[in-house]
Amino acid sequence: MVKLEDAIIARYEHKGHRFEIMVDPDAIDDIKSGKIKNVVDFMVIDEIFKDAKKGERAGEEAIKEVFGIEDVNEVAREIILKGQVQLTTEQRRKMLEEKKKRIIMEIARNAINPQTKTPHPPKRIELAMEEAKVHIDPLKSVEEQIPMVLKAIRPIIPIKFEKIKVAVKVSGENYGKVYGEISKIGTILQEEWEKDGSWICVVEIPAGIQAEFFDILNKKTRGNIQTKILRR
Repeated sequence: MVKLEDAIIARYEHKGHRFEIMVDPDAIDDIKSGKIKNVVDFMVIDEIFKDAKKGERAGEEAIKEVFGIEDVNEVAREIILKGQVQLTTEQRRKMLEEKKKRIIMEIARNAINPQTKTPHPPKRIELAMEEAKVHIDPLKSVEEQIPMVLKAIRPIIPIKFEKIKVAVKVSGENYGKVYGEISKIGTILQEEWEKDGSWICVVEIPAGIQAEFFDILNKKTRGNIQTKILRR
């Protein structure tokens, strides 16, 4: 449950009825994407209101007429998916800053300069967004907004989403130290064991994190690893 002072009101109006819930603003994205199943865990109280500020509960008949169900969790989800979210000025500012930061990091993670084949630093992406006067919507998901941001900043910096393939070879002794990291960061396309006990694989990773990827593997194995970017 979220504290009352931290909550926002989500409202849905239909067939002359109004329905409101008080919910954690930080959970909105994950509820919309389906990552959060138990919406009531992120509500101030598991009640559907007609007027949340006045504490007036919505009638059961009205809820059933509009939604066809009475389950609070599912009704709350429908309110968030179909309705509007009411943010205070401070809540909007904080959500806007956080959403902008997440968009920048996601672009930096996945994009490169196609001319140099090197990643763009987050600050360069942020400055390009400012120059392009990109408008971020605090209530839309990162995934929804990335295509719009890329379109806006392409005239300013050369940028392209790309994945690269990396060949990795490591001793059997170090296999357990790196396998989890490799599979978490990228997608293992091929793998096999050599006769000398070495493990080799080809992994596909976002182009923007290649330096971070190599750094992690070198730290895990103290440099006892071989890696090579496979050119197309």
